Amino acid sequence: MNGREDQKENDLFFTCSLIDYIARKTKNKRAAVVHALGRNSIAKIYDLADVYHSDNIDRVSDDFIEYAKIKTGNFDNVKDAQYAVPSHWDIGKVYKRLILGIAREHNLDIIDALFAAYDSFVSDKIDDYNSSFYYDAPQNILNAYLYHEIE
Repeated sequence: MNGREDQKENDLFFTCSLIDYIARKTKNKRAAVVHALGRNSIAKIYDLADVYHSDNIDRVSDDFIEYAKIKTGNFDNVKDAQYAVPSHWDIGKVYKRLILGIAREHNLDIIDALFAAYDSFVSDKIDDYNSSFYYDAPQNILNAYLYHEIE
């Protein structure tokens, strides 16, 4: 631990933030970006996050968009937002916490937990910036995932 949090948790934070950045840039749902990138690219981003984090996020995102041949979609939750829009860093933190909880609760590795999080109904709720769900308590977001319901 070289800072306030474990290095691999910070790497996961960057990975999730980059996924959100790419999704916004290409107007795709987050799950679509995760699947377009694939397990190997996601693992590479996670493993090399400290290197990618020191580079320009526009360039890094462009490289992965080109590599994965991610096409422009029509999902624009930023444009559709009626209120203040959280940053890709804000949403990266939400997903990081959810993924860590899923990994812990289901004894999964981080990459498997990442796919589980983005493939769940909770992902659509997090990405609805017109609701308050994305800034709900991390345990409530994890519970929504675990119990398949929102309280």
